[in-house]
Amino acid sequence: MKISIKSILIISICVLSSITVFSQEKNADLPPEATEFYEPVPPKIEAGESITTPPSDAKILFDGSDLSAWINERNGAQPTWTIEGNILTINPGTGGIKTKENFGDMQLHLEWRAPIEIKGEGQGRGNSGVIIMENYEVQILDSYENETYTNGQAASIYKQSPPLVNATKAPGKWNTYDIIFTAPKFNEDGMLLKPAKLTVLHNGVVVQNNFELRGPTEYTRIPNYSKHAEKLPIHIQDHGNPVSFRNIWVRELE
Repeated sequence: MKISIKSILIISICVLSSITVFSQEKNADLPPEATEFYEPVPPKIEAGESITTPPSDAKILFDGSDLSAWINERNGAQPTWTIEGNILTINPGTGGIKTKENFGDMQLHLEWRAPIEIKGEGQGRGNSGVIIMENYEVQILDSYENETYTNGQAASIYKQSPPLVNATKAPGKWNTYDIIFTAPKFNEDGMLLKPAKLTVLHNGVVVQNNFELRGPTEYTRIPNYSKHAEKLPIHIQDHGNPVSFRNIWVRELE
């Protein structure tokens, strides 16, 4: 069957029009799988061992002693996550935690560990997340021999960008995230001037390289920017799994 150039042009215009209309429906819920993809799969690598101590100009968010820098995301009360030794562990179902202080451009360091006892699979295994400015999530997940959609595995920018490689360590071993974040810029009328950018090192390996975010993290919607404050809290997610954390600090990049 032959298709004329005119027919091709008509089809192309219809497709582009549909995409435009679809993208403008900012509040339209989609099936979760509509924003998930499984290929290409980031290659698995073995990361080196490293221990990071905070630099002298860092603000310490958790050093193993207390959660004085944090509040419960739901009610602003003192968090009820468990501290044992120098390790902080999510108390599932009690809600996430967020910093009392607000941050914009930053270098953020944290260390996390999936539970030694493997329970669940895919997104149900060792799931949490660090949400920059309460809007932009870097996924935390036990992605060691655990298949899921690649833009939802560990060190992905959730539902936007899979990691370049899978550097996740086995359950029970510590992972490090070093995140360099540039906040989005808006004009007085709320128009986006510059998108947010994220660079992520997972266990010392670059897995996100100055990625331009398409908007805040969404689960079933297309991301679209809306003007927000220049600085907002850092949020660590309670996704129902007892993920552990230690050595959390931040440097503001003015």
